[in-house]
Parts: sequence; structure tokens; C-alpha cells
Amino acid sequence: MSDPIINALTTLTDEEQLFASSVREFAEAEIKPYVREMDAAGKMRPEIISKAFELGLMGIEVPDEYGGSGGTFFMACLAIEELARVDASVSVCVDVNNTLVANAFLNYGTEAQRKKYLQMLSTNTVGAYALSEAASGSDAFALQTKAESVADDRGDHYVLNGRKLWITNGNEAGIFIVFATIDPSKGYKGITAFVVEKDFPGFSVGHKEDKLGIRASSTTELILEDCQVPKDCVLGEVGKGYKIAIETLNEGRIGIGAQMIGLARGAYECALAYTKERKQFGQSLS
Repeated sequence: MSDPIINALTTLTDEEQLFASSVREFAEAEIKPYVREMDAAGKMRPEIISKAFELGLMGIEVPDEYGGSGGTFFMACLAIEELARVDASVSVCVDVNNTLVANAFLNYGTEAQRKKYLQMLSTNTVGAYALSEAASGSDAFALQTKAESVADDRGDHYVLNGRKLWITNGNEAGIFIVFATIDPSKGYKGITAFVVEKDFPGFSVGHKEDKLGIRASSTTELILEDCQVPKDCVLGEVGKGYKIAIETLNEGRIGIGAQMIGLARGAYECALAYTKERKQFGQSLS
């Protein structure tokens, strides 16, 4: 007698198979013809991102009430895998939007934040997740970006100062989850997550990295110089940003795992096709 738990982990439902097939068709028809061009240019074609929104791939796990597809985290992983089979750059863009940014709003956002930002993330605005800094890569909680609470003629708000590095989707994103410390003396317990929109005063996107791979996915520096962030743009609790970072990154790593499976599948399929084309001593290598 088969184990239902094992079956659930190894057998796709009809809905999941149909979903994966539709993503595969999109990747083959509308991404694959431009992979080399995008890699050489180091830039993703805007129409591909627009189509991903149109197909509901940017808010897969987001409930219908917030403008999303109402799917599951597993379906998001299926989409990431199928996209990575053709192009890792598009895959990581979709991955970050779903498993890091939308996920953080779903789990920690206020109702007002969910209504505003999940709608945007699902329909027309790319998200980015800004944790890493020059001195805090692997040791992410050693970050030095500071947030100061200010009350002036503009009302109560935070002022953020610092620089973030290696931020995926930096050039494409309109919404950023930025981690900063309200009190460096508190260590990780001072870290707070903020929602920063691209047009907030004092925010700008800096240098874009010239990478060896996944080149169409932008990896950039973010610059915060007296960046003004409203008080209602704190995500979760003040001083609890480390908890948001840990838990969202745990899910994000699953998405990266799905991406690696997709890359492996794509590499295998390309290699297998080559062995059928390549001949030695009158016979194909396969």
C-alpha cells in the first residue's frame, strides 16, 4: 500500500501539472528566444516581466483578495524550477518577488500594507529584498545601515542612512524591504525591517554589478542618504527585523533549491541534445 505522504511529495496533482506545463510553455515560447541576448546585454526584457505579471507568476502565493493567484508555496517552487530550466535570470526575479518580498508581507505586514503592497507586487511592481552590506554578507546581522526616528514639520517618520550591496532586482524593483538598525548597541535586536518605495526622498539605486552569470538579473547597490520613510512603513515590529530576515530567508532558500533543480534539468537536456547531434567515427556520442 502506498504512503500518502510520500505520494504527496513525489506526485504532482492535476492542477500542479497543468500549472507547471503552462509555465514551461511560457518559458519556451517567450523567454528562450531572448536568453543569449539578455545575458550579453546584462538586462532583462521588460515585456518578459510584464508577461510574468500577466500570467500571475509574480504573486503566486498571494490570496485573490490582494490581487494574487491564490496558489501555494509549492506552486511557486514549480514555477521557479520551470523558469530556471530555460533562464536563471527570469527565475530569480520571480523567486525573490514570491519567496522573499511577498512572503514577508504575507507573514508580517499589517492589513493596510498587505492591501497596498501585495496588490502592487502581484500586478505591476517588482520587489527587492535589501539585507546585505559590504561588511555584512554572510554575517548579515552585522549591518550598519541606521534608522533614526524623527519628528519634524513633515510629521513622524524614520530617516535611513547607509548602503546595501548585491541586491537582486535592484534596477527593476519599485518596492524594497530594507533592513536597518535603530540602535547599533543592541546588536541584532536593533534590526528593523522597513518598506521603501523607489521614489522616497533620499533613496537611489547605485552601481550594477557586472557578473559572470545570471547576468540579465540586476544585482545592484542601494544608496540611502537621509531617506525619509513613514512610520507606517515599518514591517513587523520595531527591533524584530532579524526574525523576519531569518524566516523569509529560510523559505527563500527553498526557492533557490528549486532554481538549482531547474538549472540542472536544463543543462542535462542541452547536453543530451548535443550528444545526439555530435558525431565521432560516424556515430552520435549518445
